[in-house]
Amino acid sequence: MSDDRFPRVVSLACHDLRTPLATVYGFARTLSRGGELDERSARFVGMIEAASEQMTDLLDQLGVLARIESDRYEVGLVEADTLELATTEDERVETVGEGATLETDVQSLKRALQALAVAAARHGGVPTVTWTVRGRELELAPVTSGAARVVTAEELLDFGSIVARRVIERLGGSVELDGETLRVRL
Repeated sequence: MSDDRFPRVVSLACHDLRTPLATVYGFARTLSRGGELDERSARFVGMIEAASEQMTDLLDQLGVLARIESDRYEVGLVEADTLELATTEDERVETVGEGATLETDVQSLKRALQALAVAAARHGGVPTVTWTVRGRELELAPVTSGAARVVTAEELLDFGSIVARRVIERLGGSVELDGETLRVRL
């Protein structure tokens, strides 16, 4: 298969995987809402729901990456504040500063910023990392030496970081490491 066709095959696979995944998720939700499960079964069904949500997110990221790689990434730009884009419910990520308004692919960019921060914490062996937002310039720290090559996607160990870098660059931004600080310009 030629290299230019591979991203289209990946996009097709992402699309086709959504139907069986939606079925699994739908039945798990039906079972959990029925209220007739014992505690052990309810816990297992909850795990199926959570895993289905994770798989949906991974398929979304893979689909975006495939569209970028095949030059078919078209987004409807929506106004968003950079501070809000960097803010996440993940307890490993803190956000401070002052944002600015820009037009962007909100869902993909928010997911990208979260992925970079989570990867920095996970691969860096630190309990928390902080986004410092100054308008369209964001700084993530600390990015330890253990996380640096992963977060910059030089080392292919974290899928979210790989997709994040491509999304940010495709949206006209940049990602660069300066010591233990990852600078993202949007």
